Amino acid sequence: MSADLLFHDVRIIDPVRGLDQQGNLLVRDGRIADLGPTIGIPEDAEKISAEGAILCPGLVDMRAALGEPGYEYRETIASAAAAAAAGGITTLAALPDTMPAIDDPALVRLLRARGEETASLTILPYGAVTRGCKGEEMAELGLLREAGAVAFTDGSRAIGSSRLMRLALSYARGFGAMIVQHPEDPSLANGGTATEGAQATRLGLPGIPAAAEAILIARDIRLAELTGGAVHFAHVSTAEGLALIRRAKETGQKITCDTAPPYFDLNETAIGEFRTYAKLSPPLRTEADREAVLAALADGTIDAIASDHQPRDADDKRLPFALASPGGVGLATLLGVTLAQVHGGALGMVQALDLLTARPARLLGSDAGTLTKGAPADLCLFHPDTIWQVEAGSLPGKAQNTPFDGRALEGRVLGTWKSGKRVFG
Repeated sequence: MSADLLFHDVRIIDPVRGLDQQGNLLVRDGRIADLGPTIGIPEDAEKISAEGAILCPGLVDMRAALGEPGYEYRETIASAAAAAAAGGITTLAALPDTMPAIDDPALVRLLRARGEETASLTILPYGAVTRGCKGEEMAELGLLREAGAVAFTDGSRAIGSSRLMRLALSYARGFGAMIVQHPEDPSLANGGTATEGAQATRLGLPGIPAAAEAILIARDIRLAELTGGAVHFAHVSTAEGLALIRRAKETGQKITCDTAPPYFDLNETAIGEFRTYAKLSPPLRTEADREAVLAALADGTIDAIASDHQPRDADDKRLPFALASPGGVGLATLLGVTLAQVHGGALGMVQALDLLTARPARLLGSDAGTLTKGAPADLCLFHPDTIWQVEAGSLPGKAQNTPFDGRALEGRVLGTWKSGKRVFG
């Protein structure tokens, strides 16, 4: 039996209930026992207070690559868990495009178990849509679901075949699961390294038309209508793609989407003079697209903000821009970059935290992301006004390929708790 833990006189935010108030929260036996401005305070409770701090549910990251199995030189589950804890993340959905891919029920169970072993991070595995995430033969979706897969995706690879996508949507619908799509037409994106336009032309880089995103979104919306299946579009980054999703939602289709901090904080100029840390997939977009992503976050079109954590080894990035691997780390910076939009007035604090906690939890069918009584005490305590600077090489975790290198952020995690146990801070 652990001692009671009391968060004293902090700003408590629970987006599930729209709660935003100054008060206390009591943790007992790893669960939330009580909260409010006037609650009974045990004399022997360990007290934690931080003037001006906010206490919210542990963040729920619905899209991250962990490196294991197969790419441990980039990241391990242990190093990713440390980075997640530093970023206030207590629940994480892991992509399946590892080596081997998560296309076997035993690997789904293994990832869940490895998450429990960290004692700081709940790992919710995605199952692969196709064997090896190769886009050729459909995996055993039913068996993967039984083993604990929360949804199905081929990770950073688009499901390019219309026939295969239709079959996957039909099968997944039978057991209430969604297909998570990387929305980028493979034939249009093949060989490209930056968004097609003036910036790519000036740098002499092969371009990917922004329309590649909208084309696949339009196709899959139609396939979802045809099958009655549920499609979730990952890291949506263009105004055209978001307009299609907005219209589909208005007609009641089972369409959801997320985005990632680079697509509302950076634009294509971050590439600079061939800065490979800013080479992402999808590529950074125009300023007009960035503004459209922010507007879609504000109006509710976008359902969640995910880290889109893609760890890369230094050797993956120390190459000519066209040859460097796309991807950026995002666990430690997820909260800080999102809070920049709160400080800038684009999002409210409760709204931003909803996109990082309750809403992704609902999409994943998880009971995380809430401060209700009796819920596990997965908690994030942060000060919204503390300024810090992102420095590649000094981030928690193994991989350091951040597109935000040098960025000053306002808002820092003070502590993270998993089932009432402090795992960071």
